[in-house]
Amino acid sequence: MEFPMSPSLMLTILGGLFFTTVCASSPAADKPVPGSQIAREVKVKAGGKEVSVRYWQFVPKGYDGKKKLPLMLFLHGAGERGNNLEKVKQWGPPKLVRKRKDFPFVLISPQCPKGTWWKVEELYQLVNHAAGKLKIDRRRMYVTGLSMGGFGSWNLLDRYPGFFAAGVPICGGGNAAGARNLVNTPIWAFHGDADGVVKADLSKLMIKAIEKAGGKKAKLTLYPGVGHNSWSRAYANEEVYKWLLSHKTSGSTKK
Repeated sequence: MEFPMSPSLMLTILGGLFFTTVCASSPAADKPVPGSQIAREVKVKAGGKEVSVRYWQFVPKGYDGKKKLPLMLFLHGAGERGNNLEKVKQWGPPKLVRKRKDFPFVLISPQCPKGTWWKVEELYQLVNHAAGKLKIDRRRMYVTGLSMGGFGSWNLLDRYPGFFAAGVPICGGGNAAGARNLVNTPIWAFHGDADGVVKADLSKLMIKAIEKAGGKKAKLTLYPGVGHNSWSRAYANEEVYKWLLSHKTSGSTKK
């Protein structure tokens, strides 16, 4: 028995096939487009199995594949989860580079599937994949994220100390018991002191725990009277990007 297929359904199926072909298998898909943010999909091994990760890849205007550039991993919040990559561009660096073509980082912005949480091993493998495909200075790789992505940033820095040169977690929180893993990593956290979704106490707790463990490279900026959206002010601050670029790891971080 045959079932008629509507034009809209056919376009949806063809669109999905096109995305899979271009992002996963076409040789042209691996070629960076300077000044543009391009959809990508890659399979990485994590937790003993192979998983697909969909993400945006941005390389700055003037990228020639010869000079090594710094890499920034951006992790979105819970509201941007799903299978619509456009949602990832709503906030932060992926939104910024839509107009700022000379943003001085290779930007990798993955999307977390609906109903799940950031899985640090997948993110670690994604960064290694991108750093292997593009001309990246592995001594200058950074992580930042907002809300759920702030938690993801803290967790990545904790799980893989020394892999990232610095981190900027925004309105998130981490594992204070693992603060000893963070003492040598420069961290600039941001939070609104009136945040009713993720309490600012979580960022305060992390900074205090790092200091108690002997760390002197972590700091926190609190925005008075600001609620959950502290990321708009943080990402609009040019000093954040200058601060990130001022830090390098001591040597190769490839594992």
